[in-house]
Amino acid sequence: MVAHLLRLKLTLLRNGLRRSPWQLVGIVIGALYAVGIVVTLVVGLVMLRQADIALAQTIIVLSGSAAVLGWALIPVVLSSVDLTLDPSRFTTYAIPMPQMLVGLALGGLIGIPGAVTALTSLGTVATWSHGVLPAAGALVGAVLGTMTCIVIARVTTSATAGLASSRKFKDVSGVIAFIPLMLLGPIGVGVTQGISSSAGFLPVLAQALSWSPLGAAWSVGGDLAAGNAGAAALKFMLACVYLAVFVWAWKGLLARALVTPAYSGGSTKRGRKLGFFGLLPATPAGAVTARALTYWFRDPRYGGSLVVIPLLAVVLFFQSVQNGGSGSLVIMGPLTAFLMAWSISADISYDNTAFALHLSTGVSGRADRLGRALACLILSLPLVAFFVVFPFVMSGDWGWLPGILGLSCGLLLTGLGLSSVVSARYNIAVPLPGDSPFKKPPGNAAQTMLVQFGGMLVLVVLALPELALIIAQSVTGDAVFGWINLVVGPILGLALFVTGIRIGGRWLDRRGPEMLAELGVNR
Repeated sequence: MVAHLLRLKLTLLRNGLRRSPWQLVGIVIGALYAVGIVVTLVVGLVMLRQADIALAQTIIVLSGSAAVLGWALIPVVLSSVDLTLDPSRFTTYAIPMPQMLVGLALGGLIGIPGAVTALTSLGTVATWSHGVLPAAGALVGAVLGTMTCIVIARVTTSATAGLASSRKFKDVSGVIAFIPLMLLGPIGVGVTQGISSSAGFLPVLAQALSWSPLGAAWSVGGDLAAGNAGAAALKFMLACVYLAVFVWAWKGLLARALVTPAYSGGSTKRGRKLGFFGLLPATPAGAVTARALTYWFRDPRYGGSLVVIPLLAVVLFFQSVQNGGSGSLVIMGPLTAFLMAWSISADISYDNTAFALHLSTGVSGRADRLGRALACLILSLPLVAFFVVFPFVMSGDWGWLPGILGLSCGLLLTGLGLSSVVSARYNIAVPLPGDSPFKKPPGNAAQTMLVQFGGMLVLVVLALPELALIIAQSVTGDAVFGWINLVVGPILGLALFVTGIRIGGRWLDRRGPEMLAELGVNR
């Protein structure tokens, strides 16, 4: 049965590669990236053999503890990305619990994260190859540490199975998972500075973690290399006890999940207020605007933009602080306008088959385009205004404010008009409703990239008059060009906005049924 579960995991992975050649390319790129990480870490562990034993022990215990903690937390947040060998799918099969536990645990090693953890853990054997006993202890510790990572991930995901089946949890966790990626630069610099300023504290922290479930397994080889055989034996026994406790907890949680699987169906609720539909005019464009605003606040595929934009500002602010100035903050306003305007370039693709509602009710293409653009405009204007003004509040130099404000208004209005045309003309592969925002369904990736990057290039071309005025002000230093931009940007942007709504509306009226048929394929 264990071998059957492992073959099932390999079959699922193999079949996933056959769905799309682009998906295979993505897996190959990810595998090459993982190989690079493994080689780098293993080389570092081999070189660490020449370091002081206390220093090597500190680095390995802290790194291993971070790996165990990552395995415990990351699968919970990204639970909707990979559902292969999901225990809830075995509820109708009478598989003995011991075989299922072993099969699911070993199945966790099949994949890029499991392989990277296992191979890197084995690299600690080279670090502690000062003798046969330390190397053997490091090998045993690597096995215990790797299995602790796999099992603790199963424990946390099984314990939060009820949350993972919740639509709200998936939505929130999908957005939260993106935050550390956006803040990777500031976090890395902060951690580096913290380590350099508290280097004396790190050995004490590593010593404490070496007795905990996070670091006990990783410290066995180092204690043997340092001659602390008694401490190594005690930590080995603790690591075994910790792993046994995790297995026992996983067994209980898995047994409960198999008998009473998480229910993700709907529930009866009392009627609620109309929300945005009660606030906006009872017209076709007003109804579409209300529906789009509802998406922005309830669909993580839209709402993620409202999180990413402020985080981008944080990254730019951090970069400015590191460089000792605030010059790069000036681009926050135009960049926010650019990104927010282009965020609706695939809004009909995000609708998927729900777009049939617009066709069946006879909403005109112009009303559809206008409603979606107005919803984005309502949310974008405050963000753009804040990020335009904020850098000048920080610097106190207001000479560039008119020009940057004109450029931002032009980009926002022009981008909304262009997005209204693009989304009515092209259907691209996007995450399906209810899926993780990071899940990429199979589709024509080449067309998606061409449409997205080509559209962005067209948007830059359409905004050339505003950009030329900014360049003129930069070269001449004359603020008159900025005031001219303040007039040209909104006027030209509004003209292109209206033009985009009309062209996109005509295309949508002509291609509505064809668009719905294409959307039905992406399921």
